[in-house]
Amino acid sequence: MPDTPKKIDPIRPTDDEARALAQGLITEARHGALATLIDGAPFVTRVALAPASDGSVTTLISDLSTHTAALRAHPIASLLIGEPGRGDPLAHPRITLQVRAEFLEKTEVGKANYLAAQPKAQLYIDFADFRLVRLAPSGALLNGGFGKAYRLTPDDLTA
Repeated sequence: MPDTPKKIDPIRPTDDEARALAQGLITEARHGALATLIDGAPFVTRVALAPASDGSVTTLISDLSTHTAALRAHPIASLLIGEPGRGDPLAHPRITLQVRAEFLEKTEVGKANYLAAQPKAQLYIDFADFRLVRLAPSGALLNGGFGKAYRLTPDDLTA
C-alpha cells in the first residue's frame, strides 16, 4: 500500500504579527462585504463600517434593506474586510470575521462615533428607518497573503 501523504495544516500559529495585521485591517476598514442568510441561502452586500477598539465594527443599515431583515431573523453573519491593491487581488491581506449583529439605540455618542468614520452618512443617519448595528466578532480567519493563514479569537482582535 502506498504511503498516504501527510495533510499539512495551512493555518499557522497566531502570533503578534498576525494580530497586528488583523487589527490594522479592522481599524482601517471603511467598507466590507456582509454575508447573511436569507431563507437558508447566502446573501452578500457591501456595507459601510466604523471600527471600534474592541475588534467590532458598526454599520448603519436601513429597515428597507434585505440584509436588515436577514440580520433580525438570524443575527449570525460573516464580514469580509480588506481592499485589494494593485496586481493579484488574492495576494493582498484580508480578514473574514464571524460576527453577531446587535441592533443599537441611536444615541448621540453612537452617531458621532459612526460619523467620525463615515461623515457622508450625516445626510441620512437621522432617517427613521436607519439603524446602527454592532457586528461583534466571535472569531476570524486572517489571510495575510499567500501561505499566511491564521485563526483568531475575539481577544486577538482587540487593539
